[in-house]
Amino acid sequence: MASFGSLKSEIFDREERKQQYQAQIRGLNAHDRHKKFLKDYVAFYGKEKPMSLKLPVKTDQDTLREGFRFIRSEEDDKDSSWEQRLVKRYYDKLFKEYCIADMSHYKSGKIGLRWRTEKEVIAGKGQFVCGNKHCDEKDGLASYEVNFTYVEAGENKQALVKLVTCERCAEKLHYKRRKEKEQLDRREKEENKRKRYQSRSDHDTDEEYEESKERRKISERRDKKEHKRKREISLSDDDTEDRHDRKGLEKKEKEELKRNRDESGSDSDSNKVYKSSKEKRKERKASSSAGNHSVNNDDNFDEFMEGMFP
Repeated sequence: MASFGSLKSEIFDREERKQQYQAQIRGLNAHDRHKKFLKDYVAFYGKEKPMSLKLPVKTDQDTLREGFRFIRSEEDDKDSSWEQRLVKRYYDKLFKEYCIADMSHYKSGKIGLRWRTEKEVIAGKGQFVCGNKHCDEKDGLASYEVNFTYVEAGENKQALVKLVTCERCAEKLHYKRRKEKEQLDRREKEENKRKRYQSRSDHDTDEEYEESKERRKISERRDKKEHKRKREISLSDDDTEDRHDRKGLEKKEKEELKRNRDESGSDSDSNKVYKSSKEKRKERKASSSAGNHSVNNDDNFDEFMEGMFP
């Protein structure tokens, strides 16, 4: 059996440890006290080894990311919670004339915009220096009014903001729109080409029929021209032969008249010869095919004879 002195010292030690533990617990805030209770529970009652648990903690940065709005509305200002007061205080410190752009994903058309801070305004970033976050170009700057479309708090919103960029960053700004236009033009050309090919294949039979019909017409016209040319050649050959025949007959008649004039030497004989030659010419007129030409030659011959024998 334990003595009274040992029991007394044990009781005093236990009470002292209890007072020390309570004093330590009272000096902690709610979060640290909660972590200590969990640690003690795991150390004395848990079957696993002691481990330090990291619980999620909401910081001021998390509060700003959650409650920040690119353009605040009146409804946002009416909220009087400490989170909204913190966001409003940070929002008022920004300079909302020009924007700073993040063009790291410009090829996919994703460009981020934010307002400028006080340090950036003093350095001239976004106004006298290119507004691209990763560009410090100061020459060839141009100001653009950008229709900024973004998603905020699950809502689609739009805002017209100013952005100053250099020439190289301006190409990045319009990269996706230019590519979409080129793709649209290429798609329209392919569609028009496909439609032309389809219409050509649909009307292929009709075109072949029209071509064959046109070829038949051309061949018929060619045959007609050839036939007409041959007929003209034959007629010209006949006219040449008739002219040669008439010239020969006229020559013979002249020789005969000359011979008769020399033999007879009288007017009566010459008149008879003239009448006989005239009758022969009439017979020759009836048998000749070229009437007008022969008539002109006969008239000239009559005039010649009348001049010789008045």
